[in-house]
Amino acid sequence: MAFWDVFIIIIYVAVTLGLGIYVSRRASKGLDSYFLGGKSIKWYYLGLSNGSGMFDVSGTAWMVGILFLYGAKSFMFMWMWPIWNQIFVMMFLAVWIRRSGVMTGSEWILTRFGDDRAGRASHLIVAIFAVVAAIGFIAYFFEGVGKFMTVILPWSLDLFLGDFLLLTSEQSYALIIIFLTTIYTIKGGMFSVVATEVLQYVIMVLAGILIAGYTFFVITDVEISAAIPEEWKNVAFGNELEGFWSGKKDVFNELIDNEGYKMFGAFVGMTLFKGFFASVAGPTPSYDMQRILSTRTVRDAAYMSGFTNLVLFIPRYLLVGGIVVLGLVFLAPEIASLENLNGGDMELVLPQVINYEVPVGIKGLLLAGLLAAFMSTFSAFVNSGPAYIVNDIYKKYFKPQATDKHYIRASHISSFLVVVLGVIMGFFADSINSITLWITSALYGGYIAANFLKWVWWRFNGWGYFWGMLSGLIIATFQFVVDKNKEHYIEGSWLFEIAGTPAIYLFPVIFGFSLLGCILGTWLTPATNRTTLKAFYKNVRPWGLWKPVRKMMEEDGDPVEKNKDFGIDMFNCAIGILWQSSMILMPIYLVVRDYYLVLVWLIVFIITTVVLKFTWLDKVKHYKD
Repeated sequence: MAFWDVFIIIIYVAVTLGLGIYVSRRASKGLDSYFLGGKSIKWYYLGLSNGSGMFDVSGTAWMVGILFLYGAKSFMFMWMWPIWNQIFVMMFLAVWIRRSGVMTGSEWILTRFGDDRAGRASHLIVAIFAVVAAIGFIAYFFEGVGKFMTVILPWSLDLFLGDFLLLTSEQSYALIIIFLTTIYTIKGGMFSVVATEVLQYVIMVLAGILIAGYTFFVITDVEISAAIPEEWKNVAFGNELEGFWSGKKDVFNELIDNEGYKMFGAFVGMTLFKGFFASVAGPTPSYDMQRILSTRTVRDAAYMSGFTNLVLFIPRYLLVGGIVVLGLVFLAPEIASLENLNGGDMELVLPQVINYEVPVGIKGLLLAGLLAAFMSTFSAFVNSGPAYIVNDIYKKYFKPQATDKHYIRASHISSFLVVVLGVIMGFFADSINSITLWITSALYGGYIAANFLKWVWWRFNGWGYFWGMLSGLIIATFQFVVDKNKEHYIEGSWLFEIAGTPAIYLFPVIFGFSLLGCILGTWLTPATNRTTLKAFYKNVRPWGLWKPVRKMMEEDGDPVEKNKDFGIDMFNCAIGILWQSSMILMPIYLVVRDYYLVLVWLIVFIITTVVLKFTWLDKVKHYKD
């Protein structure tokens, strides 16, 4: 890299560390201050922070790879997470969650199932899930940032003990960046995380605008037409995904055939099936839920969630689309010849493009932006995971009475342990894609059934939640272990077939086992006590199968009106998914100069925004705590 690129990165890291440490003084007042910012941070700062946390470098590298290979259809791959979980949160779930007034997602579970043995079992299992998920995501970031930095930076950081290789350059770079981020995250809690993430968001937006603008400066419309097949721009699909590459890029057709998504109609159907249940299940107990619980009011929780959608996708896809266009026009033959692509390692496209095609100055800012993307998401998980260890495990079961200083010290130690465990797991990861698929299709498959039922079925109890989550986690772990040992199985055996099946297609099996655990655990044990059910329903007021609880409340002279918003909420979610999709496709079509499709999706964006103003925003204005 040139001197100015290095200088920009050093300045960025120094400013981020300085800001994070400067605001850390406000986090010393107690756990509520450390993990939730004292519920004093304004909703638009939390929205920017939430959007910044989702703008991670590993995910960006993955998006660049799938957009490069599959074209505009690749936005549907994002439904595996599913990204429109954010739409469901915006429309109704943020309000339901924030009404609890608790500190963490597992503490929220106690308001649903009570504080008896069943409630505590459900409380403990969701806390364990939150910690496992945080460790998994840290491993995901470890793998991504190391791979990214080694392609970009010219210096080898391989560490040897004699002839034995202790650390590769990828691992050394990842450890350095993780160490720097961990310093201010552990020191300042939510205040430091939000302050630095707002700064990081501004840098990422600037990087996205500059890289997209640079493509307009150096690439002509003729070059784009020659490099990008028409089918690449087409979002329509049939049952089977046909390769559309030719010439030196024909190797990409082989990748499409071998990645497991050739039956594209079945793949989209599976993501829709999973997406609905995962979205109604609500946010996992991680940084997203912490942002909701950190808002000052119920109304602010809804505003924050909507604002997150609005600020995230356009700048992110300007960056992703700009990098993909540079790769397709200038580096497609070189990328096609990369040895690692045979393993489906498409995330290497991002660093290859930056290394060869981005000029001095813009490269430094772009690298700072991508480092910001890593640091913001990493710090968000380092802040959220330990909240469950300290508040929901240590404080509740081991040390219920202690000073705020003691709990904050325990938070520092647990944050450090979560980082260490995540890094250890990252050492054993094959690629970003392998961890992505495990998190999205396996681990979350075990989460969805129990967390869907908790909202919509009054009879669902704490033991049902515990056994549903536990059975899902056991099956998810089994799938992960089988996948990691696939080279040891006999071809044609059932283990070999499972190991060779893309994780998204195994979701119904994991979901089914988890659902069975939920139902058996519920019907074989008593219902949640009457007082807890009534208090929960009166506070949260969800829609679903709650008629017996309303009847109890009428009998006790405390009637509550039925939530009749299911229809409008589902309508808003459908409109919201279109709204979100338009914010992804507009910047993609802009950077490939298809102005007709830019106009089409701009019109979709305007229409859906106007509809949501009347059907969602006007309703939010009248929310009360």
